[in-house]
Amino acid sequence: MAEPSWTRLWRAAEKARRQAHAPYSKFFVGAAIECDDGSIISGCNVENASYGLTMCAERNAISAMQLAGRTPVRIVIVVDHSRPVPPCGACRQVLAEFAPPGVEVRSRTLDGQELQSTVGALLPFAFSGAFLDERKPRKKR
Repeated sequence: MAEPSWTRLWRAAEKARRQAHAPYSKFFVGAAIECDDGSIISGCNVENASYGLTMCAERNAISAMQLAGRTPVRIVIVVDHSRPVPPCGACRQVLAEFAPPGVEVRSRTLDGQELQSTVGALLPFAFSGAFLDERKPRKKR
């Protein structure tokens, strides 16, 4: 894909990062997804005093993408950190549920350091609904 598409994604993710609600960690994250129709859907992290209720930028973007009925083509993450940060484990699992393994995922710092991967490389042994379909009924003892 042409570089201008990546540029649009980086801008959308950075704009989302500025809207993050991270009063506890001070770790502001923005994510943007380019969808199959060319649209871009963004998300930011939203923390909660009850830490387990915190939502990551990637999962918020995936939720909005699902609501819009779209499919991801590319995913970017922007962080204000000294190095690029890949998605957390929970986000990797959610990405694996909604994006094919070959979808490219890029993380970037504000000064332009970048980490490139794919959904499949981030979580090579993702749990999937296929595991549930393959369950065999247990024998009663």
